[in-house]
Amino acid sequence: MPFREVSVMDERREFVRLAAQDGVNRRELCRRFGISPDTGYRWLARWQAGDDKLADRSRRPLTSPGRSIEATESAVLKVRDAHPAWGARKIVSYLARTSTVVPAASTAHAILCRHGRIGPPETTAHPFRRFERDAPNELWQMDFKGRIEVGLDTVCHPLTIIDDHSRYALGVLACGDQKGLTVQQQLTRTFRRYGLPEAFFVDNGSPWGDGEARWTRLKVWLLKLGIGVIHSRPYHPQGRGKNERFHRTLKAEVLALRRYRDLADLQRALDLWRAVYNQERPHQALGMDVPASRYRPSPRPMPDRLPEVHYDSDEIVRRVPLTKDYISFNGRLWQVPRALRGERLAVRPLDQDGRYGIFFGSWPVATIDLTTPKSVSDVPEQVSDMSPG
Repeated sequence: MPFREVSVMDERREFVRLAAQDGVNRRELCRRFGISPDTGYRWLARWQAGDDKLADRSRRPLTSPGRSIEATESAVLKVRDAHPAWGARKIVSYLARTSTVVPAASTAHAILCRHGRIGPPETTAHPFRRFERDAPNELWQMDFKGRIEVGLDTVCHPLTIIDDHSRYALGVLACGDQKGLTVQQQLTRTFRRYGLPEAFFVDNGSPWGDGEARWTRLKVWLLKLGIGVIHSRPYHPQGRGKNERFHRTLKAEVLALRRYRDLADLQRALDLWRAVYNQERPHQALGMDVPASRYRPSPRPMPDRLPEVHYDSDEIVRRVPLTKDYISFNGRLWQVPRALRGERLAVRPLDQDGRYGIFFGSWPVATIDLTTPKSVSDVPEQVSDMSPG
């Protein structure tokens, strides 16, 4: 399945918005989009010069007391018809960037009510303040949006990837299963386009974790790329707030609108919606701005070859057998997670006599206590009390 099935104009619009961000390596961005630097700079120059096909139109507020004029009603209803889940404030914010007809939010709401397009007024209440990372690519959130039936006998598991700081949707992908290899393939395409994040925030289920151990081949692959993996606190769904809100929006604006013929049909709809979500849809948590205004690609490119974990020459290093889940140390065998088969691990002394830690690079895996006859015990991973959601 192609990575994206959107229009050429959507591709260009995404490129110029990313290229216009401060500090972006534009030549690297051209490489990720598969275009020459000359083409990329030409698109950017056209967009900055106000090309109608690439740039938003000038903002010229227009208000009208009493009943709205016909042009205002037409503009509001046109946006509402294109985006049935948008309320008055999102519509007005969108018109402020794209049209010369910009009514007040109360006027837009009155138009929607008068034409039977909306129910009670939107609420402005926020139950709690959400945590947000300071910059793009410090933390990406990843999850599956349940199970969706498409066609006659096909099941889809939409995979969503969003940037915590900007809410930029890096991927909304129609997957046929929830296997780690499927996620790895999708992430590889995403990394080649946007670069590598510093860390992922995921829940504790498969394929991100494996029961309480939380070690999977997918996690090992991410750690080798230098990407940390942060698991949410068990039984604390509020820590997944951004993902939950994103999934509700995805359901209302795409998944609930119609039944899709097959995975390719759904992917086309997801790609088109993702472009709207990133570049056009106002976001309340961003002050009614769009995610593209706050996102820039990561300066860390996806490597051509998966790096190996390096250890100092004086460290005690053991390789896990390909068919066994243990390493040998001090004349005894010590159990390690199955996901680490074939990998090299370091054994490092801890603060207490007779106690050692088993590490995969800088990440703790398990502890060794030579004072007891017990085999190795898993190290509980530290879960942040500060919710990234």
